[in-house]
Amino acid sequence: MKISPLPPLKSLVAFEAAARHLSFTAAGTELNVTQGAVSRQIRQLEKYLGKALFTRVNPNIHLTPTGMQYYQTVRKSLEEVSSATGEIIQWQGGRQLTVATTYAMASLWLLPKISRFKKQHEDLDIRILASDAHQDFKYPEFDVGLFYAQKIPSNIKVTPLFDEEVFPVCSPEYLDKNNNIKKVDELSKSTLLYLENLPNEWINWPEWFRQVGVKPSDPKARININNYPMLIQAAIGGHGVALAWRHLVDDYLERGELVRPIETVLKTEAQFCLLEPEVTRHTKDNVALFRNWIMEELNLS
Repeated sequence: MKISPLPPLKSLVAFEAAARHLSFTAAGTELNVTQGAVSRQIRQLEKYLGKALFTRVNPNIHLTPTGMQYYQTVRKSLEEVSSATGEIIQWQGGRQLTVATTYAMASLWLLPKISRFKKQHEDLDIRILASDAHQDFKYPEFDVGLFYAQKIPSNIKVTPLFDEEVFPVCSPEYLDKNNNIKKVDELSKSTLLYLENLPNEWINWPEWFRQVGVKPSDPKARININNYPMLIQAAIGGHGVALAWRHLVDDYLERGELVRPIETVLKTEAQFCLLEPEVTRHTKDNVALFRNWIMEELNLS
């Protein structure tokens, strides 16, 4: 939808400066234009609005009640635009790296490990962008991506990280209370945790059952959650059985916060991959540092 009505944007900048200084001359000095140019911009804005913004008592100017109200809104809006612009400009230097990944990969795998990378490269600023599909990003927006995918877009370098392995997990306490879970077809006797708004290409419970050779059936109970990290926290909290992806939950399994009620594992041809756009905003050296670190973390170097 078109944003309307909007006054001449150049006049808003002149108005904000003049209202802040209560001086057309000082506003002109700040904006590197003449006092007359500021005055013309203010007259244009007042004509557009049909309201006076200043009272002029030579040599002074004062804001009218309308002008004061408008100034507060205009200043706040310009400050927000300035802040957003500054954030974008900040990420145009050479010692920065923008990593795009999924919410699950970011919270369950990358963030617990990223401090080790920062210790090795303290002068490199890291920016993490999270979305559940690499299609959400335009390639120049990030320098390197970490995504699970079956189909990889063209014009991008792909480094496979690890294969997809999917299996059920729950808390030790939940398994103690539901010790009748011995085989795949007995999972339906428990509460299954379902992921709503499933990311592209991720496997859900019915698909998992079918691919391991068991006809899907309605579980005793189900809980729907629309965020994978929250779903894993629900499993840790003893609310049911979740589908887990190897590497994403390895730390929880090692600490004993999660256990595998059965040993069945679904292995597919999909992979978690490191994606490198052919064109990035930052130096390729930073990407190489991150890629090498990932390879070391996974013992792939």
